[in-house]
Amino acid sequence: MSDLARIQWHCRRGLLELDLVLQRFMDARFDKLNAAEVDEFRELLSYEDNDLLDMVMGRAEPVNTRLNEVLILLRNV
Repeated sequence: MSDLARIQWHCRRGLLELDLVLQRFMDARFDKLNAAEVDEFRELLSYEDNDLLDMVMGRAEPVNTRLNEVLILLRNV
């Protein structure tokens, strides 16, 4: 499985709202990310669905502040 396919697989979540946001992000922005941002996006995908949705919706912030830049991109899709 390619790295891109693996990331796309991890974007499939249990919450429809999160699926929609992540799919829009993959379609609109993913190919423009640099290697560091891809790693940050992967780290965001490691969060539980509800925690990730809260971050995407602006109700919570990640513990690791270096994820904020990719999170901002995700919020603005």
